[in-house]
Amino acid sequence: MSGVGRMELVVPASAIDANGHVNNVQYVQWMQDAAMHHSAALGWPQERYAAMGRTWIIRSHTIEYLHSAYAGDALTVYTWVADFQKIRTLRKFRFHRPADDTVLAVAATVFIFCDLHTGRPRTIPPEVLAAYPLVSPDREP
Repeated sequence: MSGVGRMELVVPASAIDANGHVNNVQYVQWMQDAAMHHSAALGWPQERYAAMGRTWIIRSHTIEYLHSAYAGDALTVYTWVADFQKIRTLRKFRFHRPADDTVLAVAATVFIFCDLHTGRPRTIPPEVLAAYPLVSPDREP
């Protein structure tokens, strides 16, 4: 299986802000949705982490907005894991509008692997590391 996840969506009218395009905050929601969808596809839905008493918390997000999206636009959100360290991972995202082959935004999230009950960072176990193929910059979508 490819290390790149793919989530398709159609921009709902509810995502549009006063400027007439997708609200910036909506991209963060789609990042979370795409990450969870990709994780589940690789065998690690949220319930599996919960069963082991672990979770991922967000340390930071970065987003570079390149073009606007509008209600009714069909978008593809690509996501992949670019790096693992002892307690953290870097997950990247690319927002693409296939109709005109436009990259709308590129983004990244740093996740910290934590104990579900205490919130304290924990070492990422080998079985989790093994589930997420790292995608190098030359293989990014």
